[in-house]
Amino acid sequence: MPSFKFSGLCTATHTPFHADGSLNLAVVEKQAAFLRSHGITSVFIGGTTGESSSLTAAERAALNDRWAVVGPATGIDVIVHVGTNCLTEAAQLAAHAEKNGAKAVSMIAPSYFKPRTMADLVASCAMVAKAAPNTPFYYYDIPGMTGIGGFPVDEFVKAASPIIPNLAGVKYSNPDLEAMRRAQALEGGRFDIPFGVDERFLAALRAGATAGVGSTYNFNPGPLQRAIAAHAKGDDAQAEAEQAKVQPVVDILAKRGYMGAAKALMGYLGVPLGPARLPNGNPDAAETKKMIGELEAIGFFSWNF
Repeated sequence: MPSFKFSGLCTATHTPFHADGSLNLAVVEKQAAFLRSHGITSVFIGGTTGESSSLTAAERAALNDRWAVVGPATGIDVIVHVGTNCLTEAAQLAAHAEKNGAKAVSMIAPSYFKPRTMADLVASCAMVAKAAPNTPFYYYDIPGMTGIGGFPVDEFVKAASPIIPNLAGVKYSNPDLEAMRRAQALEGGRFDIPFGVDERFLAALRAGATAGVGSTYNFNPGPLQRAIAAHAKGDDAQAEAEQAKVQPVVDILAKRGYMGAAKALMGYLGVPLGPARLPNGNPDAAETKKMIGELEAIGFFSWNF
């Protein structure tokens, strides 16, 4: 199995749509070029930010196909999220991703019929990981979205390691940093635990995280890139100042519906990703203009572009 480990900031990308909500895969090349120009060298496609739960399996496969071409051509590693409520479908998507040369695959657990026990959770992951046996596998722990809690990441890793040969780690969007610390210490530190709560990234760095996977890196990578550098130098004041630039941006977008507002912002920045699909809403032109004004007022454009 090829080795892989997340490093720096991995962008959880949006899925581009036409105005009518159909896939607009022609935009992926522009999307990749924009990210690469801002220092991004890896992407996590088809995840929460990619509206995976609003895509058909065929659309997710087509999205993977496009990124499998564009990613390597622009120097970007592609990690594919395959999780869905149907594990058979998730396994098919994992096999497809492996065929396309994905650097890694990841999955949320089914969240309608939720796993009740650790054994059920591990078995669910094992079923999907087995479909891509030569590709590093990451469980995606995001209890705020899935409602699946009560399975500390260190306990998951201990239970899953003997059963999932290609287990590489956990994409960790969970605020429990103590469990993260314990997981990082297991088996000589071999498990990769990239952190996925952008608003708490510096706290995770201080707890031992070495990489992040997040949505704000689409349009606001600069502060956390500088926070990483400042943390590495021991400059706590600078690291704190950079981390403090994340929450206000999230707040400005979130009050308008984060997904649609983020895609509208990307459009303003020259990457026309189209609208978010229902049930996510979208700001209209007047609200988008107001949002841009609020971002200008906090200095957003001066610190990123």
